[in-house]
Amino acid sequence: MGDKNEMRQKFEKFRPSKTLWFWSCAGSVALTVVLGFTVGGWVTGGTAQQMAQAGREDGRAQLAASICVERFASSPEFAVNLAALKEESSWAQDRFLAEAGWVTPVGMEEPIDGAGELCAEQLVEMEATAAAPAEEAGVEETAADATKS
Repeated sequence: MGDKNEMRQKFEKFRPSKTLWFWSCAGSVALTVVLGFTVGGWVTGGTAQQMAQAGREDGRAQLAASICVERFASSPEFAVNLAALKEESSWAQDRFLAEAGWVTPVGMEEPIDGAGELCAEQLVEMEATAAAPAEEAGVEETAADATKS
């Protein structure tokens, strides 16, 4: 019990110098900055702008790719086009889609960067025997009309 009282008395009597206060604060600031940028996920303004730009471009490519898949799958020559796409090498599939105009949104003159690759990846996974979404929509409309009656 004597050791605790002695330590408490030493702590109560301790008066740090201004130099000790300064270096303690400086060390705390430096440690906070290092931990913030390494573990805390902090980034500089330039890095944040680059990340935002990359996110915008990726979002545009994903949106254009989903539109490409929908347009491609609802085309009348779906099975023929899908077979032709699968015959192309993986590096030429995005060019195949771009030349056919599948990845160029309406009102734009050039395709969206990266959309062809994403669209090709999704289309290659599809089966040629699958019904086109337009045909499925017709079946759903018939079923919906039957339930309304």
